Amino acid sequence: MRWPVLALAFLVTACGGRDSSTVTLKVWGLGREGEVLKELLPEFERQHPDIRVIVQQIPWTAAHEKLLTAFVGDATPDVAQIGNTWLPEFVALGALAPLTADSQDYFPGIWRTNEIGGTLYGIPWYVDTRVIFYRSDLLAAAGYKTFPTLWTDWRQAMVKVRGDRAAILLALNEWAGPIVLGMGTRAPFLTPDGLHGAFQEPRFRRAFAFYVDLFRGGLAPAVNNAQVANRYQSFATGEFSMILSGPWDIGEFSRRLPASLAGKWMTAPMPAPDPPAPGLSLAGGSSLAIFRRSAHQGAARALIAYLSEPAVQVRFYTLTGDLPARESAWSDPVLDTNRYAAAFREQLRHVAPTPQVPEWEQIVTAVARYAEETVRGDMTEDQALEALDRDVDRMLEKRRWLARAH
Repeated sequence: MRWPVLALAFLVTACGGRDSSTVTLKVWGLGREGEVLKELLPEFERQHPDIRVIVQQIPWTAAHEKLLTAFVGDATPDVAQIGNTWLPEFVALGALAPLTADSQDYFPGIWRTNEIGGTLYGIPWYVDTRVIFYRSDLLAAAGYKTFPTLWTDWRQAMVKVRGDRAAILLALNEWAGPIVLGMGTRAPFLTPDGLHGAFQEPRFRRAFAFYVDLFRGGLAPAVNNAQVANRYQSFATGEFSMILSGPWDIGEFSRRLPASLAGKWMTAPMPAPDPPAPGLSLAGGSSLAIFRRSAHQGAARALIAYLSEPAVQVRFYTLTGDLPARESAWSDPVLDTNRYAAAFREQLRHVAPTPQVPEWEQIVTAVARYAEETVRGDMTEDQALEALDRDVDRMLEKRRWLARAH
């Protein structure tokens, strides 16, 4: 196995700058990951008796604001877990230290989310993407032994499997549906310079039309998450037979679905609009980053190297269900024999970063809003995409001003 590559690259740097006295590293972890991180540290501290790690767990709902406040108040930690869509914002602020590492054992699309302007600012810690969870028994009854790989066949399968019910749940308050479909068509979302919206561009227009048609054709119910009392129960009763979701649902489906459905559901990579398949999906997840103001850069790099070791990543997966960023970790039996994880491994080889602009989270919120208005008949597709580009242009106005100033 090629496990040591990243660790060696980091440790050469780390050992060269090691302090003679004990170093105290402050690390911020988010949500459940912040809690579990503490369980991984005793072995690190045994290997590095001159480094003590203090972890502060921060709820996801407060994390973004707390990180920004810490930067403004010169109170940043040494190392933090940062969602990879947040990296461009913190890089723009000058908050993060540039890194160097070998990318060969990482999923390429995930790695690219950590490179901003050609410089590496984060190391992928765990990875996330979207695939289809589906009722394999219902699709088999409709004549599909395997999940369709192209959009035309996928839609036809939805028509056959739905009966008098819906076929797929695509919650209207979630932006992942239209964005993932747009990735399938290679839609750019923004102009090449990142200064204007490009949602009226033909590739996103095609994805948007496919998305809206699923609702107009009765294949997807026009509901948001709050209107679905229990989506696992609805999936079990066949109210819909497909859900677009992420890796956390492997565990949730296993726990929440009745025993009678064991072996009757499966996961599949995203179908593609045109060959070859699979289609692209989101390059998501969280990264480990070092703040530029940290006085313990070497020790921080040593910690990230340790948390990036495949064996440590496998243990992290067993504790959290978060998928490893290192491909070599997937050869461990705990993942290699997980039939539901296989689709994620395949999909992670076919992911793409979203545009690396700090305003991206505002942009996708607008995407979801205009998609819902279109589905509900309040706007035509043309009106929605024109309005979306107009709103995105307003969001990016400051970027254009800065670009002109330079």
